[in-house]
Amino acid sequence: MKQELSYGAAALRKRATVRLIGWSVPEILPTAVYGIAVARATDSFLRGHAWQGIAWLGGLVATAGLGAAGARQVYGRLGELVEPLRDDLVQRVVGGALRTADDGAVARLNRQVEIVRDTFAGLVLVLRSFAVTLFGVLTGLLSLAPLVAAFVVPPFLLGFALSLAVLGMAADRVRASLTADEDLAASAGMVFGGVRDISASGTEEYAEWLAGVPIEAHAAAERALAKVSALRTLCFAVGGWLPLLILLATGPWLVGRGVSTGTLLGGLTYVLIGLQPALNTVTNALGDSGLRYVITLGRILDTSTPTDAPRTVDVLNGYQVRLRGLTFAYGPKAEPVLDKLELTIPEGEHLAVVGPSGIGKSTLAGLVCGMLTPTDGHVQLGGVPPADVSVERLAQTRVLIPQEAYVFSGTVRDNLAYLLPGATDHQLEVAAKTVGAEQLVERLGGLHATVRPGELSAGEKQLLALVRAYLSPAPLVVLDEATCFLDAEAERQAEEAFAKREGTLVVIAHRISSALRARRILVLDGNKATLGTHATLMRTSRMYRDLHGNWTPGPQIQPAS
Repeated sequence: MKQELSYGAAALRKRATVRLIGWSVPEILPTAVYGIAVARATDSFLRGHAWQGIAWLGGLVATAGLGAAGARQVYGRLGELVEPLRDDLVQRVVGGALRTADDGAVARLNRQVEIVRDTFAGLVLVLRSFAVTLFGVLTGLLSLAPLVAAFVVPPFLLGFALSLAVLGMAADRVRASLTADEDLAASAGMVFGGVRDISASGTEEYAEWLAGVPIEAHAAAERALAKVSALRTLCFAVGGWLPLLILLATGPWLVGRGVSTGTLLGGLTYVLIGLQPALNTVTNALGDSGLRYVITLGRILDTSTPTDAPRTVDVLNGYQVRLRGLTFAYGPKAEPVLDKLELTIPEGEHLAVVGPSGIGKSTLAGLVCGMLTPTDGHVQLGGVPPADVSVERLAQTRVLIPQEAYVFSGTVRDNLAYLLPGATDHQLEVAAKTVGAEQLVERLGGLHATVRPGELSAGEKQLLALVRAYLSPAPLVVLDEATCFLDAEAERQAEEAFAKREGTLVVIAHRISSALRARRILVLDGNKATLGTHATLMRTSRMYRDLHGNWTPGPQIQPAS
């Protein structure tokens, strides 16, 4: 099926290309005629045949109108070529990002795909216009005076050849610029994503350096790229201005050999109105947009194509989580957010993680779920580092619900059954009732009603995401403040539902009630950690006692035994 779609898309692109070329033909006529028309009109006026000269100029206007009609159709055919390319690249980037968890995918999707789409459209127009101009001018010059063509065409082609020779140097500069752009996007994303942990650990100066280095590298790459424009200017002088100077310098000699004043003026017209603008446009396009197109497209294809050695581990020994000497810092010189953490989360455990805001709780959740890579030490999920587990197997083993719950446009059923596509309506209804989202589903209009994310509150989004996670086949559930926008009673119902669900539950606690419901509690204090029950921690952990005292009192809850 996919192959049939590919053949169909190729056939559509081929037809669009043929139409584009077909509608470019009318533009050749005015390009070929305007030098001849100027020459004949000038000679007619000099001989006193004014109406003859006016007729030649009138014919030029008529052919220009014909060319304009063709140009109008060209723009209509352009979209048929450009948009399918963009759609294909977006699919490749998203697919590659999902397979490799690539930090640079944001830069490619947000900027580089648009660079390819826009430059492809521009290059098609520029190259088409250059081909039309060159063919038309050569036809016109040879028809007007082959001797004039002999003085004009060689230096023009020399300038064009020199422009092509400069492209190799320019390609290296563009490549460096794009690499710096991706490095900057990745560094900035890491800094912004860990801003709370950075603030808590006092590493603002290092974070500034971490973002500043790629900024400087990107600026240097752009400055180096700008220097190439000077060479392009020299190439344009050879191909664009040298033919004009040669024609002016040899004018008296040409006139002495029978070339009329009108013919000489027609040759100058071909250079000034045809060849010179065409060379300037194509040189700039190939030296700037063209290089960006080729290199950016190459990087997208390289990074979005599946490699021969993907994450291959597909069999886990259960879903126990083991952290051994786990250390994580946002950069080589930063203070560790977590330092030599030792922790085992056995299968079936109910663990709450507590600590001040920004202390590293979300970082720990990301490490456990394989979203972050440890600076030192090891994380094992079912006896295997999460980074080695295939994406499909990892999705079947653990599910993470962050504070900002994601809900997409579609039906309620689409959102709830996303992690269990084969779920029946009865399963969805039971899960919604168990988690506490039954009334929300009814208010939205039932399972087949349309969800509009912008019309939902943060708490309503969290309820839908919680039902989705509850239905997931993954035995390990990590709730990273996933109930923070719910009231205490709704949070209780949701957490108790997950506690009764088969598997392991890790809760990044937002309220003291979440900690009291857990079997064990992990207290993060600076980059150190303390593990125990509520009763033990009340005796041994000053941080836990402070947190317990500062949390807003709610209904009395008996600590889990």
